[in-house]
Amino acid sequence: MRGDEERAGGPRAAGHVPVMLDRILALLGPALSASSDEDVFFVDATLGLGGHAEAVLEANPRATLIGLDRDTTAIERSGRRLAAYAGRVHLVHAVYDEIPQVLDDLGVPGVHAVLFDLGVSSPQLDEAERGFAYSYDAPLDMRMDRTQELTAEQVVNTYSASDLARILREYGEERFARRVAEAIVRERGRAPLTSTSRLVEVVRDAIPAASRRTGGHPGKRTFQALRMEVNGELAALRDAVPAALDALVVGGRVAVLSYHSLEDRIVKRAIAEHTTDTTPPGLPVPLPERQPRFRLLTRGAEQPSDEENTTNPRAASARLRAAERIRGREGRPRGGTTPLDEDPPSGRSQAGGTT
Repeated sequence: MRGDEERAGGPRAAGHVPVMLDRILALLGPALSASSDEDVFFVDATLGLGGHAEAVLEANPRATLIGLDRDTTAIERSGRRLAAYAGRVHLVHAVYDEIPQVLDDLGVPGVHAVLFDLGVSSPQLDEAERGFAYSYDAPLDMRMDRTQELTAEQVVNTYSASDLARILREYGEERFARRVAEAIVRERGRAPLTSTSRLVEVVRDAIPAASRRTGGHPGKRTFQALRMEVNGELAALRDAVPAALDALVVGGRVAVLSYHSLEDRIVKRAIAEHTTDTTPPGLPVPLPERQPRFRLLTRGAEQPSDEENTTNPRAASARLRAAERIRGREGRPRGGTTPLDEDPPSGRSQAGGTT
């Protein structure tokens, strides 16, 4: 679940606050402010209300934003928020795995920074009628893109018990996935499940009383799993991170905020594949063509500070990973220079930092 904020005095305004904003600006800034006469492009792959995007545009006057979001409401709201930067903004209704197509349509051959702020946005969660929250009674919707057909109501009323159990187990890490799935199938046999409150009751009754007393709200894992299924989040993410890395120019940077272990695992694996020397063991020197094209900018997954977690509780589960392109496809480093903000790492396994 990502944090964002309403337009009321900028990124520091009261309300929903962009997660790890200062760190994001510090990580992406060098790539967006490097001295050059070329156009500088920043892709916000999960635009939301535009909190991170606004801060990046303000801090980097040469940057042009390409903002993507699957939620048309987010596009409309962020468009109003970013009106002052209209000459440097392109907003596109698209999912983040469509980055290559979006850049091709805009005639942009490469970008200098990409940001992902994954999960459900605060406005989506707070608007009861969207059906994302188990704390409100609302239709079972959960679509980030309300132009798509598949809804949570269709999933719970048409999927087989085995498919429901698989989703709950894989996406929600629900211990009682089979019990919950079978309870859903029994209940929908009496009448279709159409509301969040009724689904919460079914899930609560299916989980043993002893387990309900720990681990938070009993509906949390089921709602998360359904949301991920409805929106195809993990499948899109598996394609999106490699696509974003491939779109970066030499010196370009990517930063990814994830809020769930499944998301973070995908991000970690994708970045590791691009920051690892694949020279076969036993050779006396690394092979140039097997050298990593990226280096890590974060050591493991960075987390928000205790202070940020206190002032912005929705940031608590955030995990941040970032990387920088140091070589082009042909394997040449950026001018033979050292990285922008630290000495090159030693060792062969990773191009900077650890995972």
